[in-house]
Amino acid sequence: MTIDIGANDVLIVVDMQYDFLPGGPLGAPGADHIIPLINALATRFANVVLTQDWHPPGHVSLASSHPGRQPFETIELSYGPQVLWPDHCLWGTHGAEISAEIVIPHAQLIIRKGYNRDVDSYSGFQEADRKTHTGLAGYLKERAIDRVFVTGVATDFCVGWTALDAQSAGLQTAVIEDATRGIDTNGSMHRAWANMTTAGINRLQSNDILAA
Repeated sequence: MTIDIGANDVLIVVDMQYDFLPGGPLGAPGADHIIPLINALATRFANVVLTQDWHPPGHVSLASSHPGRQPFETIELSYGPQVLWPDHCLWGTHGAEISAEIVIPHAQLIIRKGYNRDVDSYSGFQEADRKTHTGLAGYLKERAIDRVFVTGVATDFCVGWTALDAQSAGLQTAVIEDATRGIDTNGSMHRAWANMTTAGINRLQSNDILAA
């Protein structure tokens, strides 16, 4: 399969930040290896959007905000189950920065998510309460974008939720599998791919685009 990329397509690069790279508190194994691939893919797209996890200290998703709790435990919050994470992507820190090795100077937009202290946000489209929207769907609609290709980390959380929300917004959506990496905690990778397949999201390889 080869796919031609046009003016109505967008590449979404999810959370390629130092804290999600190997050595970071939530480093996805091999996430550093997909950086050259993402850079190469981006050259095929006129439209590129980046997302950036961006938490205040004391964010509700952090285990350190819940005395007696440990990272990767799950608790119930007002909007549903919440995995508790190690401290990561605290605004203004080096770990929250997008890797300097991501070289996409023509990217038009950075969507920051997770800045609301009381609600987590995996998706680039809406927060985990499933009510608060980031404005990304409206932005893409105004730009006449109708096809979305998702890369980045983590496949089983922010990539997967972003892809599902793109599809729900009426955008034809694909995840470029070899340009993503996951965390895989408690079977999360299997669930993420199953949910994306059920939703009709395409599962591509980078060569499907780069070989076109």
